[in-house]
Amino acid sequence: MDFKIKIKNKEHHIELKENGGAVKVKVGEKEFVFGKNKEGLITTQSAKKDSLNKEVISSLSGVVTNVFVKEGESVGTGKKFLTLSAMKMENEIVAENDCKIKKILVKENQQVKEGEGLIILE
Repeated sequence: MDFKIKIKNKEHHIELKENGGAVKVKVGEKEFVFGKNKEGLITTQSAKKDSLNKEVISSLSGVVTNVFVKEGESVGTGKKFLTLSAMKMENEIVAENDCKIKKILVKENQQVKEGEGLIILE
C-alpha cells in the first residue's frame, strides 16, 4: 500500500508491505521493518543498501543485550539477529529475508547509537 502525507507543508511518500509476518515501512529512502512479539509491535531493523551488501543499522540508541547469530551463518526470514535494550524495552532485530551474515559489527553489552551499523549481510 502506498500513502502520501503532508507534514508542515512537505509531502512524504510512504510504502507499506507485509513480508513473512513482518511489516516493511519505507519513508522516502529509509526502510524500517516491524515484527510482532508477546508485547505487541516493535521496531526490528532498518537497512542501508549498497551494490553488494546490506547493512542492518540501529533504528534507535540502546545496548546490545544478546547476539544470536555468527559470521558466515545463513538465516531465514524472521530469525533473530540480536536484542537491543532501549528505554526499558527489549527490541528484537530480525532478518527481513533469507540471508547470510557477512560480518557482525557489535558485541553483547555494547552501547549503540541510532544509525550505527549492527550487521553486514551478503
